[in-house]
Amino acid sequence: MTAEIICVGTELLLGNILNKNAQYLAQQLANLGIPHYYQTVVGDNVTRLKQVVEVAIARSKILIFTGGLGPTPDDLTTETLADLFGVPLVENPEILEDIARKYAIRGRVMTPSNRKQAFIPQGATVLPNPAGTAPGIVWSPTSNLHILTFPGVPSEMQRMWQETAVPYLKTLGFGQEIIFSRTLKFWGIAESALAEKVSAFLNLPNPTVAPYASRGEVKLRICAKATSLAAAEELIAPIAQQLQTIGGLNYYGQDDDSLASVVGQLLQQANATLSVAESCTGGGLGQMLTDVSGSSRYFMGGVISYDNQVKVSLLGVDPQALIQEGAVSSTVAAQMAQGVRSRLGTTWGLSITGIAGPDGGSPTKPVGLVYIGLAQANGTVQTFEHRYGQDRSRSLIRHLSACTALDALRRKLLDSQF
Repeated sequence: MTAEIICVGTELLLGNILNKNAQYLAQQLANLGIPHYYQTVVGDNVTRLKQVVEVAIARSKILIFTGGLGPTPDDLTTETLADLFGVPLVENPEILEDIARKYAIRGRVMTPSNRKQAFIPQGATVLPNPAGTAPGIVWSPTSNLHILTFPGVPSEMQRMWQETAVPYLKTLGFGQEIIFSRTLKFWGIAESALAEKVSAFLNLPNPTVAPYASRGEVKLRICAKATSLAAAEELIAPIAQQLQTIGGLNYYGQDDDSLASVVGQLLQQANATLSVAESCTGGGLGQMLTDVSGSSRYFMGGVISYDNQVKVSLLGVDPQALIQEGAVSSTVAAQMAQGVRSRLGTTWGLSITGIAGPDGGSPTKPVGLVYIGLAQANGTVQTFEHRYGQDRSRSLIRHLSACTALDALRRKLLDSQF
């Protein structure tokens, strides 16, 4: 039996509100072992809402609605469902009394429009809302079809889900199994290349493996269905180990790990410190590092050397190098890394200089050209050239540059362990 999430509200379609309800419900369905393959967002329109429901009932047996339960004319979920299934709306005196009581507690008078919230389809059961005035319903208008409705306010919906919906779904036999997933993360390899390497794993029945990419990062999601979390993890563990081995150095972490957090762990293990010098990323690299709690133990600080004079005065970059080779060059990247490492007294110095666009490029130095410098306390300096392409946005080039710089340091730290 599969579930489908239907979120109602024109404000969601306009992007005025982030749809956190769908994410929460998807996670909760997985915890109960309930598969769900579709999510739909529909505006406050009777015709379109009916169309969405008609499609949903042909492919899913549990329909979960959020939104459209308020007192205003554009709150249409309850009456639309009743009309679609040809059932009258019936006033529930307990709901009406509850709404009036909540208004009295708040020192307000219930308006006539609030009475609308007391009407539910005949045969439906009230799904109580302890925190708000919009109750939901639990309803089986036809055999083997279960409808649950919730208000759009996340805090109200989540409490109603835990207190009433979960026990109800467990009476249907759900909750005996869970769906648990682990996400492996890779940097420095294309999604297609990684998919080819792990192709033998992509058709497994349980656990399943699926690749996907996001802003330069490639992920492999391993998803298992089992009777307990421990059993699911036992299914996942050997698959994850094999995939990590195949990924090699491109594999850097899993689930909540980030390149910055992994680099931080490696720096602490080596009792090492880091400083950064940034140009085109404008502090983005430093932000990634300091987003990690406890980063002050290994990250000493950085210099945003956007102007060439700052590169010279604060980082000790040779003015002649800037004149002869330009700020976006291997030489300048190396000197920036050396300069910040020396001035801040750290084990490592990491630098970025490049052309993030959309303008500023030339035939010899196009938009997307980035140099990364990596300096060690022993005097060794490495530089890396990357060409991210002129068709990528400024923000993406900056993001890729910062992540690739962290990845270069990650690989070097791992290499130094052996």
